[in-house]
Amino acid sequence: MGPPLNSSAKAKALAGEICRTLSERGHQAYLVGGCVRDLLLKRLPADYDVGTDATPDQVEELFPNSVLVGARFGVVIVVRDGLQVEVATFRSDVGYSDGRHPDNVIFAKTPQEDVARRDFTINGMMMNPATGEVLDFVGGSADLRAGIVRTIGNAAERFREDKLRLVRAIRFASRFGYGIELHTLLAIRQLAPQVTTVSAERLRDELTKLLTEGAARRAFELLDETGLLEPLLPEVARLKGVEQPPQFHPEGDVWIHTLLMLEKLSVLPPEARTMTLAWGVLLHDIGKPATFRSAAQTGDRIRFDGHAEVGVRVAEEVCRRFRFSNEETEQVVSLVANHMRFKDVPQMRASTLKRFVRLPKFEEHLELHRIDCLSSHGHLDNWEYVREFIAKTPAEEVHPARLVTGDDLLEMGFLPGPEFKTILQAVEDAQLEGLFRTREEALAYVRKEYAR
Repeated sequence: MGPPLNSSAKAKALAGEICRTLSERGHQAYLVGGCVRDLLLKRLPADYDVGTDATPDQVEELFPNSVLVGARFGVVIVVRDGLQVEVATFRSDVGYSDGRHPDNVIFAKTPQEDVARRDFTINGMMMNPATGEVLDFVGGSADLRAGIVRTIGNAAERFREDKLRLVRAIRFASRFGYGIELHTLLAIRQLAPQVTTVSAERLRDELTKLLTEGAARRAFELLDETGLLEPLLPEVARLKGVEQPPQFHPEGDVWIHTLLMLEKLSVLPPEARTMTLAWGVLLHDIGKPATFRSAAQTGDRIRFDGHAEVGVRVAEEVCRRFRFSNEETEQVVSLVANHMRFKDVPQMRASTLKRFVRLPKFEEHLELHRIDCLSSHGHLDNWEYVREFIAKTPAEEVHPARLVTGDDLLEMGFLPGPEFKTILQAVEDAQLEGLFRTREEALAYVRKEYAR
């Protein structure tokens, strides 16, 4: 999801002011990295970074509203009016024993030294915001024009420094529709098994960007082609070659079906491509490999009995592995657990259907079902049925006020225990079915159905 136009313009203005102030004090200062790439591509940068030969102490002195966030790495955040611009001192890094952080950081005096440590040529350019002049020491401009993702310097060295760059290469290639330069591609394939040394949180965030930036199908095809899919998401890799009944899935196996859904996810408005919906799409059929039974085994057609239930366990394991929050995990698992329920909506009792549409973030369930259908048999009857039901049913009927409470049951002589939950659910079901509307009617229902 891109930044709002006005906030991006304000952040650019702040970054330009920072560069001007530093320049007036005799320092070199340029816009650096992804913002330069995006400006050259006529895209709105998500944020703006500044590179300078000024030391962190000098930056802090010039900008009182600043926060030193990485003293060792020379990074200062300048804050103003809710905007943030990262200002980093030119540096050259020495050694990456842990595959992420440099063993030694040496502050540098020239932009050439600084860009030599960066990841890809298209991210290695600098720009003078006052003149628009681009400093390109690594061939980034040519690679932008050619549509190529290429590491700066030796590809294997760049990836060993930070193995998250293996996934970032895929993200830039898919996001911009670029090819990956041969030596860069070979290094990715060589080092792919080592990608799991990156922290789960950083991998989660990068994979989420792959899913939500608008090119998810291409991203996952590239993960597969480069050998990154198996170590990152072996559960997803196992979808390949799992056949489906052609009468319901003429598109092909579960992997092809999932890719088609990722393609349709990517054309949704950015605000609709939420993290949880995206992961729900990726994992919705994750239980199929373990539950596959051939037509010869079933006697009629390929079946995946219980795949949603198995999928819940697998999806929860994936979410825990990547350190999802509890709330995120619950929603992704709910999407997997409930995606097959839409086939039953025309036969559901009113109370069951009302409870179904009351699921948290039900709009994500509805959207997953829509693109699931469009990526297989193409029928949207049940999707339209639910949409019509929601449109014509008043909110107070879907979420009615509770008519009977536990205190009421105590006053009626019931003892606290499991029966409480049974009675209260039965009362709500009857209420949702429209059997009564008032508290008095509800209490009379309890006395009649659960008389002592």
